Amino acid sequence: MVYRIEKNIIMERRILTSEEFRRMQLVGLEVLTEVDRVCRKHNINYVIFCGTLLGAVRHKGYIPWDDDADIAMLREDYEKFKSVLYDINPEICFVQDHETDPEYRWGYTKVRRTGTTYIRLGQEHLNNKTGIFIDIFPLDDVPKSIVGQVFQDFYCYCCRKVLWSEVGKVNSKGVKKIWFSLLSHIPVDRVFKWMDVYKKKSRNSTPNRVRNLLFPAIGKVYVHNPIRERYGMPKEWFLERAEYDFEGHKFYGTKDYDAILCYTYRDYMALPPEEKRQQHAPVSFIDFGNTPINYNPNK
Repeated sequence: MVYRIEKNIIMERRILTSEEFRRMQLVGLEVLTEVDRVCRKHNINYVIFCGTLLGAVRHKGYIPWDDDADIAMLREDYEKFKSVLYDINPEICFVQDHETDPEYRWGYTKVRRTGTTYIRLGQEHLNNKTGIFIDIFPLDDVPKSIVGQVFQDFYCYCCRKVLWSEVGKVNSKGVKKIWFSLLSHIPVDRVFKWMDVYKKKSRNSTPNRVRNLLFPAIGKVYVHNPIRERYGMPKEWFLERAEYDFEGHKFYGTKDYDAILCYTYRDYMALPPEEKRQQHAPVSFIDFGNTPINYNPNK
């Protein structure tokens, strides 16, 4: 579903009720269950990732204030997943990346619930398809040398700013607004082609550490890990898997959950202060369509 607003209309943050928030989580669970079904059928490795794995370990389901689900795949598995999109039930969800939706600007994939609308605050002017979603993070090899990793990280940072420019030029002020306006003239297609050199070198069998190229390196988002570790994660975290209970369903996650959660969050079993227990992607418009109010994945 594509949702557009008229120019010069200022949108405000939509505060979801607790019932709406929970319904949004369960809609995402329905999408996650469908992705899991397809991956199991075609022997595609995936793991629940970041807050979703943390939720499985600490809460046996969603973190109560987490607004979406995240999974990760190594590049070879992601490309295999892309090759079997015909098997995804279009009545449940659709896969969105820059190839399936040329208006989509981000370097990770969304799987959106068909028939729903979800607009992030500040992104109402974008023309990509919308909907309640889960995220898939394709992971690519990073260079073996620290120098190469630092260079790649800066290169990826610059590319992310080009992708963000269409949002930044609307929501920024002063010099940033001018800078993002200039960056917005760089074709998005060019950025994704710049990434191909890394994607083509990525293999499940190589010893390189991995990261999503167009998202900040996980090793420095919440915790600043040692420089030899912060720009990529060990590949075995995405090859050696175990099943975890999540909202009454079982999904695959990293077998050594303690290692990856310490890397990502450090003291991951400690709850954050109440003021930080907030939805991380503020929404200005949401429509649940005909999705069930109480989704039960076991039915």
